[in-house]
Amino acid sequence: MKRIGIITSGGDCGGLNGVIKGAANMALSHGATCFIIPSGYAGLYNLVDFNKLTELTHERLDRINANLAGSEAGHSRVKIKKIDDPEKYQRIKKGLEKFKLDGLIISGGDDSGSVMVDLTEHGIKCVHAPKTMDMDLQTYSVGADSSINRIAEFVEDLKTTAATHQRILAMEVFGRYVGHTAFRGGIAADADAIIIPEIPCDFDILYKHMKDRYFKRIMNTDVRSGTYLIVVAEGIKNASGEDIVDENAPVDAFGHKRLAGAGNYVCQQLIKRLKNDASIPDLMRKTGVYVKGISEIPEVRAVMPGHLVRCGHSSAYDVNFGKEAGAAAFILLNQGISGVTVAGISNGRIRYIDTKEAIRQRLVDLDQVAIYEQLGTCFGRVPQKLQAQAEKLTQAVERHW
Repeated sequence: MKRIGIITSGGDCGGLNGVIKGAANMALSHGATCFIIPSGYAGLYNLVDFNKLTELTHERLDRINANLAGSEAGHSRVKIKKIDDPEKYQRIKKGLEKFKLDGLIISGGDDSGSVMVDLTEHGIKCVHAPKTMDMDLQTYSVGADSSINRIAEFVEDLKTTAATHQRILAMEVFGRYVGHTAFRGGIAADADAIIIPEIPCDFDILYKHMKDRYFKRIMNTDVRSGTYLIVVAEGIKNASGEDIVDENAPVDAFGHKRLAGAGNYVCQQLIKRLKNDASIPDLMRKTGVYVKGISEIPEVRAVMPGHLVRCGHSSAYDVNFGKEAGAAAFILLNQGISGVTVAGISNGRIRYIDTKEAIRQRLVDLDQVAIYEQLGTCFGRVPQKLQAQAEKLTQAVERHW
């Protein structure tokens, strides 16, 4: 293969510029060239109308900072199959022929991966470099570590303002219907509670944990200062088992309703219980902040960092994985392998799996959750005991992402 197109698609995140640089530099080392197809699948569909593409020469690659989050190639959320054009696949092939592109390297998550599967079935050679901050693919995905680090930093930073005002804060984070980012970010920042879609929340259990820890923490300090921090995944369900969504927002190109309000929902559940708890006025008096009609219960607030967890700088881990995944994607294409997702490079071998399998949703391991329940973190359920058995390894564990 001599000419490769690079597409980044779906939500932006850390590590994507690493994918671009890894793929392009590996191509150059093999005497091939890479070109950016801008704006994701929208750009691919409109490729036939372009006059030129940006070639990723050594000089152009020098202008791409792999440490920055986001993507130099740009993104869009377009599902090719839904385009109302019976000639859409032929149109895409004509665009590839126009620029003499032999194959595509596509970095995206499950939605973008499903489009790649569709393109492969229509005879377009593609390799998938996994990308999603949600970390819900079967492989590690570019962007997850960067976003988890950002979440942990924001939770840690919130402790100062929360403790100053004796607030209870619920920080809602991205992740759709899995709780990986909330789970890992919350654990890293010593959050008191973490609410994830994989575990239906019993708000009575969460309330009891909050009440005991919050008031004990405040009354054990000499200046009556304390807080209680909850990390909430956006995809939790309400008491009726329904998604908490923005009813005013239209569905996206992949048919997803916009998830919104999980943090506020958790706050409402706690506020309701605080108001109905007859012991709260006395506890508030003991903390010294009770004022009838003004300060009768602790202040409970929701915080949404939103796209801040996607932006800024990539973690070193994501830059490393991104470069390796991009480089591996080119090698696979060059060896005639397509329709697959890169899992990583280990011991001189490129690991890959069929993309149909790679984009199958992976949930949080509840055995892992049980570890942290025994360490005192609340997940909105009766704490489970980890039934772990010791196992001695007969050889070193092979490195994997």
